Amino acid sequence: MTLVKISHGRRSFIKSSALAGGGMMIGFSWLASCKPTPEQLLSMPKEWFNINGFLKIGENGVVTIMSPNPEIGQNVKTSMPMIVAEELDVDWKYVIVEQAPLDTSIFTRQIAGGSQSIRHGWEGLRMAGATARQMLVEAAAKAWGVPVSEITTEASKIHHKNSGKSAGYGEMASAAANIEVPKEVKLKDISEYKIIGTSKNNVDGQKIVTGKPLYGLDYKKEGMLIAMIVHPPAFGLKLKSFDDTTAKSMPGIKDVFKINVYKEGEETQWCDTISFNELVVVVGNTTWEVMNAKKAITCEWEQINGNEKEVPFFGKTKKVSTPSGLENSSDHLAKMIAASKSAGTIVRKDGDPETAFKKATTILERSYTAPFLAHSPLEPMNFFAHVTAEKAELVGPIQTPEFMEKSASARLGLPIEKIDIQMTRMGGGFGRRLYGHFVVEAAVISQKMNTPIKLIYTREDDMTTGIYRPAYHATYRAALDENKNLIAFHVKTGGVPESSLSANRFPAGAIDNYLAEEWTVVSNVSVGAFRAPGSNFIAGAEQSFLDELAEAMGKDPIDMRLELLEKAKTSPVGKDNDYEAERYAGVLQLIKEKSGWGKESSGLHRGVAAYFCHNTYVAQVLDIEMKDNTPVIRKVTAAVDCGLVINPVAATNLSEGGIVDGLGHSMFSAITLKDGAPQQNNFNTYRLIRHIEAPKEIEVHFVDNKKDPTGLGEPLNPPVIGAMANALYKATGKRYYDQPFLVDTKLMG
Repeated sequence: MTLVKISHGRRSFIKSSALAGGGMMIGFSWLASCKPTPEQLLSMPKEWFNINGFLKIGENGVVTIMSPNPEIGQNVKTSMPMIVAEELDVDWKYVIVEQAPLDTSIFTRQIAGGSQSIRHGWEGLRMAGATARQMLVEAAAKAWGVPVSEITTEASKIHHKNSGKSAGYGEMASAAANIEVPKEVKLKDISEYKIIGTSKNNVDGQKIVTGKPLYGLDYKKEGMLIAMIVHPPAFGLKLKSFDDTTAKSMPGIKDVFKINVYKEGEETQWCDTISFNELVVVVGNTTWEVMNAKKAITCEWEQINGNEKEVPFFGKTKKVSTPSGLENSSDHLAKMIAASKSAGTIVRKDGDPETAFKKATTILERSYTAPFLAHSPLEPMNFFAHVTAEKAELVGPIQTPEFMEKSASARLGLPIEKIDIQMTRMGGGFGRRLYGHFVVEAAVISQKMNTPIKLIYTREDDMTTGIYRPAYHATYRAALDENKNLIAFHVKTGGVPESSLSANRFPAGAIDNYLAEEWTVVSNVSVGAFRAPGSNFIAGAEQSFLDELAEAMGKDPIDMRLELLEKAKTSPVGKDNDYEAERYAGVLQLIKEKSGWGKESSGLHRGVAAYFCHNTYVAQVLDIEMKDNTPVIRKVTAAVDCGLVINPVAATNLSEGGIVDGLGHSMFSAITLKDGAPQQNNFNTYRLIRHIEAPKEIEVHFVDNKKDPTGLGEPLNPPVIGAMANALYKATGKRYYDQPFLVDTKLMG
């Protein structure tokens, strides 16, 4: 065991005396479906004893563990409680999991984003479990009159070997709740783990497949009305006037009115990004009635004036330019190409790349592009709001509840302690639900109506109003000497309106003469984080270029990467390289072994890629065969170094999801604009991958290195795009530079 000082979330361990008497600390009547029935598990306790903010123990030994972070399909609602349960030394069959409330005085970083939930929660979750176990042990020692050091625990039982006494956790829970919080606790060694590293089923799995109410769209409350919004039809437009005469007279319609989501000069958060601030709202009894009335409203639109302003950005500010005008995708591409040929901003420079390029015998230069993408969660944006003069009750699916609590407080003019945000499970998000303007919209509508409402976006609303993955462009150059040695490397990239460059990532640090430049093109199209932001483009471009570079050097693509990583490991260039060369090489070596790289198989064409992002290292080999001139994905093999794997089945599922998602968007998906209007507004025009087109087989291998865990929601997505492009080249002889790769090609799996 490891002895550690209690230093994380101290307030989470401070008990209220009122809690020691039992009873529910936090009422989750609307989440009652999260609890298994007595028939499914054990009888529910008659009394609960709160040990700390993360857990409570019933008198019969049933343990409720809070899952602090929003659940968006990444399985943290199962994996995070597993960490607490491990250190508590509880039998998993006695555990009930509940979604924790938003309370940043108890739980830290209640956000779903950046694949960071497990990484940032690791220490605090372990301490929560270990502290509770220590308090149970001390309670038993006091009751039995024996030294604490002689007490042991195992699977929800407390033992004293010398006296032969033992007790269940439930028997000691009441006494433990009155024990002072220890100043230091012992954490288990990895060799002692019994829960972490074993596969546990998703705690919501049965409810998901049987359609039980879990999601925001499922939420209902007595007296609740439905609200929907009429958005401008194109970016660059704003509301001039509207006629609601017909809509207001339609059955079930309560009101039609205009709102400004945010007030001029109001303090906002980084996640208050919004495409359109002035909106027409329809409120009525049912979704059907409101949808019909929405169609009966006629609006007149006018072009926005361009502006430039400072906006909040993770505690700082950044300048954002919003030009006027109605934009087109063809213009975006032309502007990106022009920008790529002009001087960019130098972000990193090692050695003397200009001289090296002048001395080169061979220069390889290639450019890559990718379009805007829509996140396309299956559950469109929605949120419940009941705002009164005294408080605001807000319920729904949001990745950033902590920040939206501040936004709602500022917009409604209510103290933050009067804002109650409750998290439901999310039907997908992939970054879209980081941006919570729809939470504020719901709150403003409820305040205006003075009644509980649920705001619902249609699929078309969701797809045509942003927030999008930016459109990107990247140009790579490499200089070779007469012996085909790599002597310089240059990446120059940008996008509309953001760059995807991470200048300190591999191959930076592995090449003596290295140059990284970036640029941006301003736009009034709103963009934001999309699963593996930036990496979801630059990884595919970089890994495609490295494949072509290896071919030009006459080397095996894996061996070429390993040679560069050996250079980065033994004599790194620069001091700011943001990766560990040894771990990077480790996943390449593992994929080489597991995929049987180098062994030719008749009819199969293989592509390889490797990438590091979100603190996790991934290498992949993708196999395709051509059937009637159509690519068929036979298998994707992945090697992953994410440190300790908490829940193997969930980690594998998440890896598979990232792979399929990356493949689908890179092969088929694009949002294009004509006169500011998105030309795709639903799944009949915005192409996603279909089941028949998914890989026949995905095999995921995790590196067993006992390091602290990182995340998996995003890192499997970016490299598979490069692996697919490289496999397609092997199959067709054609290099794929522009996404989506297969818009005119049928694909089968």
